[in-house]
Amino acid sequence: MLACVDVHYLEHEAHGALLLFPTWDAAVATDRRVVRLPSPAEYKPGHFYERELPVVLALLAQVEHALEAVIIDGYVWLGAANERGLGAHLYEALGRRVPVVGVAKTAFKGSDFATPVSRGEATRPLYVTSVGLDARVAALKDVDRLSRD
Repeated sequence: MLACVDVHYLEHEAHGALLLFPTWDAAVATDRRVVRLPSPAEYKPGHFYERELPVVLALLAQVEHALEAVIIDGYVWLGAANERGLGAHLYEALGRRVPVVGVAKTAFKGSDFATPVSRGEATRPLYVTSVGLDARVAALKDVDRLSRD
């Protein structure tokens, strides 16, 4: 089972959403979950994970199935020197047992470490990073379709 997660912030709470897919090429989600948590941590540059990780973990705690991977909206790594982003922190929080694939819509500074994935007619690629799974493999598994569903 694959889990795709995203978080949206309001003034005093965070809304997290999760879609479950049975395979990389599945056209529709088989399950969906939502959480609402009060007062997310304040955003601090370089510490985005502190704000987002509690919401993602609350979502994943609702999943009874074994996960093949978790796909996040963001970066696993923040640079070629393996500076940890949200995805790397999530991988650690999951005991290094579940691969994490990060799909970002914008290039991170010096994001030449990310694998660009072109999608259909789009002129701008998605940027894929991963841990526990080679980013080139993740990029080839139709991550683009999952990111748009």
